[in-house]
Amino acid sequence: MLTEERYQVILDYLSKHDAVTVTQLTGLLNSSESTIRRDLNVLNEEGKLRKVFGGATSIQQKIVNVGDEKVSSREMVMRREKERIGKYAATLINDHDFIYIDSGTTTACLVDHITNRNATYVTNGVSHALKLLRKGLNAYLVGGKIKPVTEAIVGAEGIRSLEGYNFTKAFMGTNGIDIQAGFTTPDVEEGRMKERAVGQSYTAYVLADHTKFRRVFPVTFSPLDTCCIITDHIPEGDFSEITVIKEVSE
Repeated sequence: MLTEERYQVILDYLSKHDAVTVTQLTGLLNSSESTIRRDLNVLNEEGKLRKVFGGATSIQQKIVNVGDEKVSSREMVMRREKERIGKYAATLINDHDFIYIDSGTTTACLVDHITNRNATYVTNGVSHALKLLRKGLNAYLVGGKIKPVTEAIVGAEGIRSLEGYNFTKAFMGTNGIDIQAGFTTPDVEEGRMKERAVGQSYTAYVLADHTKFRRVFPVTFSPLDTCCIITDHIPEGDFSEITVIKEVSE
């Protein structure tokens, strides 16, 4: 195959899949790894793709999603996957942990599965706090402005209330996961709350089903390598080379 033909195959693949590994391309093009790496270097220099460790990603302009949906319209979407993720995440809670639970429908499934009564829980989710209270758990609700759409505490007061905490673990929600943009969310105030919570935590887990991958929203609250991901399915690409990902099977 001619060099220009290989270039076109690579770019066509990226237009459909967003990311590709060197190993995938060696099989697809029946070429050596050294040839593929040279091709990727050339295409990267020409600005036609973004070369990353072990492969390449597309540089096509991503659709930036704007706006937040109501909790009531999101809670049944990917419900089975969220339940699996939440159930597994609950097993990570140990006695005497000081836990932060972010607002969101996937983290709500985590709350449903919590059984450890020897940990302490802090949340910015109003409905999460009520669930924790009904379970008889030691729980705190951070103070601040209530955002009606997501039923979350946000704003400067909320951020200040988190500054005095040092969490052993944080369980975060997200709207989008992208290799370059990181973990993203539509709202600035909610994004800053998430950023502060991650920063105050020894270990942070992002709970997200597979539909959140390769989606980008206006506000980044953390790079990928700062948080571990718990998901139902790991998509193709270099996500696993950037951070720890736990795939929760049926």
